[in-house]
Amino acid sequence: MTAALDAIHARIAAAARAAGRDPAAVTLVAVSKQQPPEAVAGALAAGHRVFGENRVQEAQARWTPLRPQHPDLHLRLIGPLQSNKAPEAVALFDAIDSVDRPKLARALADAVQKAGRAPQVLVQVNTGEEPQKAGVLPQDADAFIAEVRAVYGLPLAGLMCIPPVDEEPAMHFALLAQIAARNGLPELSMGMSGDFETAIRFGATMVRVGSALFGAR
Repeated sequence: MTAALDAIHARIAAAARAAGRDPAAVTLVAVSKQQPPEAVAGALAAGHRVFGENRVQEAQARWTPLRPQHPDLHLRLIGPLQSNKAPEAVALFDAIDSVDRPKLARALADAVQKAGRAPQVLVQVNTGEEPQKAGVLPQDADAFIAEVRAVYGLPLAGLMCIPPVDEEPAMHFALLAQIAARNGLPELSMGMSGDFETAIRFGATMVRVGSALFGAR
């Protein structure tokens, strides 16, 4: 696992330097969803601490026993979140990257108030306007971003997207970067195993890598 992590970090650094960026400005989010315990244990043993999970219950089962041993863990929810799971997500995750509708923002704001802890949040934008995919539509993004800040008071740090699998991702990364820039949002979670180098060229500050790191599930 150390070799696999080193290889991904080297690719991130090369892509960042090619784009005239500091490699340290790009965080590797290791996508641990559905990975066996031994794969995650290998990443932890190699010193990696930033992980992305898709489901609250799976993440609870995996990370609750591990967290006391690794107080420097940083867990990000990168999958869609049901509003009724907001309290559990706020309790477990350090960041929730898939905020995409007022009902969820309201549930998170309520959960934050009750829990006394406020995970960082990202707004997910459905850049491809795919009906089956979560995310606010690009034309609605500015208004929703303003609402997340002003109405719900969530600690909004940036945006996340998942481009359509059958389209060139560059135009989607460029669109997300434009929306973030005009709203003063510094964080861009974009790019996965097959396209993270392109995402870095367009300003990604977080790349979500699963299969290129852990191998196919």
